Amino acid sequence: MRLTELHRTTGYRLATLFLVLFGVIALLLSGYLYREITGFEQERIDDWLLREHAQLKREAPDELVARFEHQNQFDPRHQRPFGLFEASGRHLAGGYAGGQPAIPVFDQPFSMRLVNLPGQPPGRCIAAHVPDSRIALQCQNTLELDHFDDELLHALLSTAMITLVIGLIGATLIGISAMRRFDAVTASIEEIIAGNLSRRLPVHAKRDDIDRLVVVVNGMLDEIERLMNEVKGVCDAIAHDLRTPLTRVLGGLERAQRRARTEAEYRAAIDETIVETSGLLRTFNALLRISEIESGVRRAGFTSVDLAAVADDVFEFYEPTAEDRQIGFRLQRTVSGPLEIRGDPNLLFEALANLVENAIKFAPDGGVVHITLWHDARGTGVTVKDDGPGIARAERDAVLRRFYRGEASRRTPGSGLGLSLVAAVAGMHGMTLAFHDADVGCEISLFKPAQSQLADSR
Repeated sequence: MRLTELHRTTGYRLATLFLVLFGVIALLLSGYLYREITGFEQERIDDWLLREHAQLKREAPDELVARFEHQNQFDPRHQRPFGLFEASGRHLAGGYAGGQPAIPVFDQPFSMRLVNLPGQPPGRCIAAHVPDSRIALQCQNTLELDHFDDELLHALLSTAMITLVIGLIGATLIGISAMRRFDAVTASIEEIIAGNLSRRLPVHAKRDDIDRLVVVVNGMLDEIERLMNEVKGVCDAIAHDLRTPLTRVLGGLERAQRRARTEAEYRAAIDETIVETSGLLRTFNALLRISEIESGVRRAGFTSVDLAAVADDVFEFYEPTAEDRQIGFRLQRTVSGPLEIRGDPNLLFEALANLVENAIKFAPDGGVVHITLWHDARGTGVTVKDDGPGIARAERDAVLRRFYRGEASRRTPGSGLGLSLVAAVAGMHGMTLAFHDADVGCEISLFKPAQSQLADSR
């Protein structure tokens, strides 16, 4: 962004807007202060003039000349010139020399130029009719007050100009700072668009409102990168894991074409192909199932589900399989009564069934599989534990990816999609899938955190 486009930035506009608002407020406040200060000085002078005027009214007529001359002796600089005039306007006494000036009003303070004084300074005066058709004029020289008013106005205007300049400089600096930040964000976005999905938007050290948005966007980019890597991993896994069964299907059909001569041989080849194709179809169905769950389409049909009833159904369903393997199969409850959560009962059954099926699959002959229902400060959930080979700590995140098969499961039939489906169901229900450190075997919990459960109830 060029400096000529600085006025388009939000930071510059906000700064100038606040500068204008502050300027208007400062202007109103300065005008109010100027009016109050000058008005106070004028009121003080008017109050003095009215008191002098009232005292003049009480003076004896034959003492007025002496009073005016006495006052003139103590006012050599003519700051308070008084004047006593005949009806004809001739000067009789006082420091206001010369003829009588034009008087606009009597017995009330008024402003005028003291034309008979050097420089004709401004003044505030009051006039009165006194006995013998004379006119008394009492004034206050306001030259210093007017000078103070001019200096005050000059100071206020100078302060306003300095404030305006400093405000514009501040707005420019804020705009440049915002422009640099947006340039950095724009450069990062352009790099991401160019294909560098590992790039992230820069975060400022102060963590302001823009940084909060940047943090959210970076989280979104993390999720996009994860999904892109997952899609790439799924594609690679499909190409790798499905190549073997497809090769077996093709090889079986080619062998049948070359060698089969009898109906039984053809039937055997067809049966083998059907088995391999069914496995492929189950894999694709599992992928579609995970995609359906991750889309959240079925979240709209959530109802209140008793997790204990779901566990009972899973236990009943897999009990014969455990007996065939001579595996001890136990269902335990740490609390009595139903364990209600919001969710889809069929998906919860499928997720718990995958955990139990894996536990039975990897448990040794004569081993033990435990299903434990619990409700405590963590929330409401179920834990499945077996005494098989377990899952290494380094592989706990990897086993949730599609088609991933750990070292312990390489020689065990399966597609590597079971725990991916469980993770998808957990994410859809706002549940947590947690691996626990066990001395022997594997221990996995699927539970609804207490805070999420409280939010669902609301």
